[in-house]
Amino acid sequence: MKICVGLSGGVDSSVAALLLKQQGYDVFAMFMQNWHDTEGTLHGDCEWEEDRFVAELVARKLRIPFYFVDLSKQYRQRVVDYMFAEYEAGRTPNPDVLCNSEIKFDAFLEKARSLGATHVATGHYCRKRENPDGTFSLLEGVDPGKDQSYFLCQLNQEQLEAAVFPIGDLCKSEVRRLAAEADLPSADRKDSQGICFVGKVDLPVFLQQKLASVEGDVVEVYEQYYKDSEKYQRDRALVSKARALGLEGLTEEELIEISTPIRYDSIQFETETYRSGKKHIKKTRYKANPWGVIAGHHEGAQFFTLGQRKGLAIGGHTEPLFVIATDVESNRVYVGEGEQHPGLFRSCIHFPLSSLHWLRPGAGLSEGQTRRFRVRLRYRQELQGATAFVCGQNLFVLFDVPQRSVTPGQFAAFYATAEEASNAIDAEAPELLLSAVIQ
Repeated sequence: MKICVGLSGGVDSSVAALLLKQQGYDVFAMFMQNWHDTEGTLHGDCEWEEDRFVAELVARKLRIPFYFVDLSKQYRQRVVDYMFAEYEAGRTPNPDVLCNSEIKFDAFLEKARSLGATHVATGHYCRKRENPDGTFSLLEGVDPGKDQSYFLCQLNQEQLEAAVFPIGDLCKSEVRRLAAEADLPSADRKDSQGICFVGKVDLPVFLQQKLASVEGDVVEVYEQYYKDSEKYQRDRALVSKARALGLEGLTEEELIEISTPIRYDSIQFETETYRSGKKHIKKTRYKANPWGVIAGHHEGAQFFTLGQRKGLAIGGHTEPLFVIATDVESNRVYVGEGEQHPGLFRSCIHFPLSSLHWLRPGAGLSEGQTRRFRVRLRYRQELQGATAFVCGQNLFVLFDVPQRSVTPGQFAAFYATAEEASNAIDAEAPELLLSAVIQ
């Protein structure tokens, strides 16, 4: 077995290479450059050059061959262009997930194979298992604070077969210790942050490379809106019914209704004229609206994401304001005051069956089937209990507790339940079974 290690210059991939070398594998390292531009980044202009330098030092230390590959064209086409298109559509993508499925375990894997590799190893904190039927399962890593299986939720069986995760059975502290004991040049380097291979960015500045700034209104939504909203009140009643009878107790129309997010375009503002000051100067203002108020302005709805708190620049509130919805067509950003604002939470979501990505063949659900999962809607979120039900052309998911800031464009990752994990070959390794993009 000849293994190519994706050596990034960080401590995780360095220790992955170290372990494989110690285990006697035929190992070589390859560093990939995926990004050249620096506009919007918050680090130095040549950060990748330092990463490459450290990666090459690690390879020399381990006495393994070192190669360099430029995949920036593929990265822009498959990851960055997708990211811009998603933000332009008012969605919040996760480029790191696409980077793994489209670059590390596709374009990079292809290059590694051209150099004789049969497998590609990375420094991801996750594990894989070969099943008795010859399929492969993706499992959580041992370190609960560093598990990165979520970022690999779009891999397929061919990619999993070629993947090697040498540090998946280790905690971060052990990885640091091994790097220090081996005197690796990357032992004390900080973990990378921000967008994969781009780095930490000022997102609005970064997005403005392609997306124009257009001023729009920030609308604060009052709780009175939900008291008067027929959809909101009906959704609450249907969720209660689903919890009592199960999702199969609702019609398909009712399931679609409760899994469709509430809209705020019915909140409109009328103007009125009035006279002000000693000279009674004629002015215009908005009439008071019990449902909300225009609380401020922004430079483009596409630059905001659900649950966002920073960047609103609106004062005068007892509690913080959070983004609860965006509408790129009207260029409006909707916000609510306080962490318990009703607009922040959803109990039910749905996915078209055609959009589901099952990591292991044969694990799918058929019409009328119900299954329990543990679901993660964002990286590092604790697994959330949920019930999934197939009806018509959709998979409906009802969470045990309402979920905060369910963001369109992000990936939902579905893991086996604790009961299933206890009966598996490795009882301590929850398996990632399914992923889908949130609508």
